[in-house]
Amino acid sequence: MVTFPNAKINIGLNIINRRSDGYHNLETVFYPVNIKDGLEVAEAGELSFSTSGIEIPGFANENLCLRAYERLKKDFGIPPVQIHLHKQIPIGAGLGGGSSDAAFFIRLLNDKFALNLSTEMMEDYARELGADCAFFIKNQPVFAFGKGDEFEDITLSLKDYFIVLIMPPVHVSTGEAYRGVKPSQPRTSLKDLIKSPIEEWNPVIKNDFEESVFKNHPSIRGVKAALYESGALYASMSGSGASVYGIFKDSVDLSGLEKDNKVFYNV
Repeated sequence: MVTFPNAKINIGLNIINRRSDGYHNLETVFYPVNIKDGLEVAEAGELSFSTSGIEIPGFANENLCLRAYERLKKDFGIPPVQIHLHKQIPIGAGLGGGSSDAAFFIRLLNDKFALNLSTEMMEDYARELGADCAFFIKNQPVFAFGKGDEFEDITLSLKDYFIVLIMPPVHVSTGEAYRGVKPSQPRTSLKDLIKSPIEEWNPVIKNDFEESVFKNHPSIRGVKAALYESGALYASMSGSGASVYGIFKDSVDLSGLEKDNKVFYNV
């Protein structure tokens, strides 16, 4: 069986306070975008995991797909599988690629082995793997709060807009991004701000990571500025970076940015 896990962008990201468990309370809007990995699973004599495409750093046995497999195997005794992941979603980009792979893998195993897991049950398994994993079970726009794993449905569609995502050749670790943030309670909740027209999102909808990340990586600030100079209605870094997206009314040529960055059009 084959599935195609997609990325997400954050529209706004407010870091509110630090929790006693070491995480942070935050609020953001998760919006799925059309940049996808490929994930294939087949029954096998023994468990195996292989990759192609973008090189994935770290140890293969720490991949979230394998952690998801072991968690479901513990509860359901599912047989060994052969897993192949073709990586296309940029890594260290704030796009949730690894979380998406894990969530889609849970969905795939649920279908393949007829586990009869409800959406809520799959979300609970996904929450054990990472704060934003559960979003990709339903994979639809939500207002996310808590540590990013509690959701409220929202009405938001960007299908009539042209979204461009830029990935600079920069890696921003999540730890680095959080170290530079000063948590604070926003004056107005993002849940209310997101209802306003896109033309009014800037500057009231913001990403709290940008201030410190831009200071340490000015090239990312430059990408955001270039998107606005090219006519973006709204532009922002996604998550803790390093990717930056722009929302345009019409298609746009950003070939001037393609020399130094990876550009994804109409995502």
